Parts: sequence; C-alpha cells; structure tokens
Amino acid sequence: MTSIYAAAFFCLVLISLNILSIGIAMARARPPRRPLPAPEAAPGVSIVRPVCGLDNFCDETLGSSFSLDYPVYELIFCVARANDPVVPLVRRLIAANPATPAKLIIGDEKVSQNPKLNNCVRGWDAAAHEWIILADANVLMPKDYVQRMLASFGPTTGLVCSMPLGSRPQNLWAELECAFLNSFEARWQYAGETLGGGFAQGKNMLWRRDVMEAGGGIRALAAEIAEDAASTKLVRRQGLIVNLVDSPFEQPLGVRGLRDVWMRQVRWARMRRKTFPLFYAPEIFAGSALLLLVAAYAAYAVGGSIAAALIAVSLAWYVPEALLARSVGWHFSWRMPFMFILRDLMLPVIYVDAWFVDNFVWRGNEMSVREEEPSVGKG
Repeated sequence: MTSIYAAAFFCLVLISLNILSIGIAMARARPPRRPLPAPEAAPGVSIVRPVCGLDNFCDETLGSSFSLDYPVYELIFCVARANDPVVPLVRRLIAANPATPAKLIIGDEKVSQNPKLNNCVRGWDAAAHEWIILADANVLMPKDYVQRMLASFGPTTGLVCSMPLGSRPQNLWAELECAFLNSFEARWQYAGETLGGGFAQGKNMLWRRDVMEAGGGIRALAAEIAEDAASTKLVRRQGLIVNLVDSPFEQPLGVRGLRDVWMRQVRWARMRRKTFPLFYAPEIFAGSALLLLVAAYAAYAVGGSIAAALIAVSLAWYVPEALLARSVGWHFSWRMPFMFILRDLMLPVIYVDAWFVDNFVWRGNEMSVREEEPSVGKG
C-alpha cells in the first residue's frame, strides 16, 4: 500500500504544480486591453535585428519594425552575407520608410560558434542609444512593442525578454509547434520567473548598455553555445534578474514540417542541458508522460480500471491547459488537445536525447555543445 499511496501523492503533486503554472500564465499572458503609450521623456532605443534567409511572413515581421508607435528609435538590420535572399527585402523596406532611421550592416564578426551572435556584434557596436533590443527576424512587433519591453524593466532588472508566441499555424505540424511554444514553454517560463528563476529568451532581449558592458560586452556572450544562456549568467553575476514581458510577442508560423519542429526542440533541449544541467534535470516532470505511467501503475495495483485512470488524469492535466490557451487568446482548435498529447509523448524522447547527443545543425551550420569540439559555422 505504501507504493500506491506514493504513486497517488506523486500524481497529486504533479497535477497541482501543473495547475499552479497555468494559473500564473493566465495572470501574466492576458493581452493588454489597449496599447501602452510611450513614457514621458522616452529614451532613445536601438533595435538590432539579425536576418538570415526568408522566413514565413518575413515581409510582415520585418515590416512591423517600421510601424512602431515610439518617438525615438533606430533600426539596425544585420546580415552575414551580401547574397543572402533577405537583403533585397530589407533594402526595399528601408527605402519605403524613409522617416524611420534604419540601416543594413553586411558581414558578421566570428566571436563564437553561434551564427546569430556573430551576426549581432557589429549591429550592437553601431547602436546609437543606451537602450538596445536584440530581436529575431520572425518576431511580429505590435505598435507598442518598445513600451511593453521598457515597462518590464525594474530597479533590479538586468534584462527584459519575451518568449515567442506561436500564431497563425497553417498546417498540423505548425499547430504542434504552437503546443510546444505557447501553453507549454511560455507557461513554464512565466512560472519559473514568478518563483525567482527568470531565464533569458533570445527572441526578444532588451538591454541597457551599461549592464551588458559591465559583464564584458556583447562578445562575452560567446562564453556559452546559446546567447540567451550566456545573457542569463551575465545578468545574474551582477546580482540582477531577468524579467519577462507580460503577454508574449507573436511569431507567425505558417506551414511547418514535423522534422522542423522536432529538430528545433532537440536543439533547444541540448543547449539547455549543456548550459543549465541542474535546471534541465527536472524537466522530465513537466509533461504528462511520467504522470500517466504512475497513474496506470496505481490503477493496476488496486485492481481498478487503467483506462479510467488514464482518462481521469488526462482530463485533470489537459483541460486546464486548454482553458489557458482559450482564456488568453492563444491559438486553439479542436486538434490542439491531440497536439498536447503528441507533444508530451515526444518530450521524454527529447529529454533523453539531450543527455546523450551533443551535435546539431542550425540554419545549415553544424554546431556542437561540446567545448572540446568548437565548430564555427558560416552564417
């Protein structure tokens, strides 16, 4: 009976933690009722956007940079190669919006094996303002983008970030990516920050220049394979914290392939395992796989219906997640509960993979999390 009580307690704890994290996300992720106005004496802001290739909705996401309702900002687009297919699009957008200070910097600086960081260095150096945002090309910026970033910067803040919010999926696998990005990853990141463990997310990062320079400057982010992990550590060494923006910014997805979703998740998992192994270790409890396994054992041990136990536990686990997505306006369709289940079946495999595999490919760049095998790719 002791093992049965232990199994029941295990299930109760996991379900309670899951519901707690969902409650935190409901409070933090609800979209604002109206756009935030620019603060009085608004500081100048430099927005550095590394670009590489043509993503889905690239014209719209990059074009949103020019429509911000903020009085003083500049745009710096950075691309590694002059023949990159995104270059004509960026030049066309700059020419079409002469009222917005913007420029394109071609050519990166190889400071690490991380191609995005290499692509950002010259943009950071060229930034004219003390507040600097590093934003990926596939982020869709609302008109009050800068205000919302600044609003989350408090007296003990070293860095403000926003995770990506998957939106506008156009096929089944894009909905699977929504299941990963939104009600799973974004939700747990909000829970971690609320409990005092905020981590940087490289999609959107607002820096104050003096914080970055006190930690060694942007080139110091080469200390880790992932620039967001290095950013988290740089900030924490100064006794500061990472804050998240209330209501994440959209990343329109369009069409995705299953392999694309899989490779992105295993890449992120391998980098998390490498950079924060102690925090990565309990991630196995974040999905429902162990919960369902333990619930099935408990039902079997007491002679009950395993199917009934699995259905009851699944409802307790997934109904709150569905309510979260619906309540905050995230993508939700009749297929999403099945995507939640598929995601949670994938999570244990991704988790184990990350402990044993070190290499991955990112935008054609072969990379490794093993320090003894640096691999600086072109990109």
